[in-house]
Amino acid sequence: MSLTMKYGPVIDLCNRYNMKDAEVAEREEGYLKIYGIVNTQYEKNKIWDKIKEIGGNEPTDIKADIRIEQKDYYHIHKVESGDTLGKIAKEYLGEAGKYMEIFNMNKDQLSNPDLIKVGQELKIPFPA
Repeated sequence: MSLTMKYGPVIDLCNRYNMKDAEVAEREEGYLKIYGIVNTQYEKNKIWDKIKEIGGNEPTDIKADIRIEQKDYYHIHKVESGDTLGKIAKEYLGEAGKYMEIFNMNKDQLSNPDLIKVGQELKIPFPA
């Protein structure tokens, strides 16, 4: 099996996150090289999680240099039906009780932590 096939789910994530300046190349030295720029740290973390899921904690058959553009926040979440700040906090920050961190970061568009609207794009702070 080629390394491109083995790490296909990683490449799929890179495409899903619209990685810029992307380079994916299988090297003669026996490793897959992935280089590019994603928007947020969250996206970078998800790509690395997938690399480790496939290749283990210290894979030797892949070398990845993934950079991020946005350093002011962890991610942008587009509110969907059924979302609450608690649910969003649980997903990105690990605890529903951290919802006020998201609220405080988005006071420019939120006036009440219980009132979010489908379609809003909320900045997610970096996890502590």
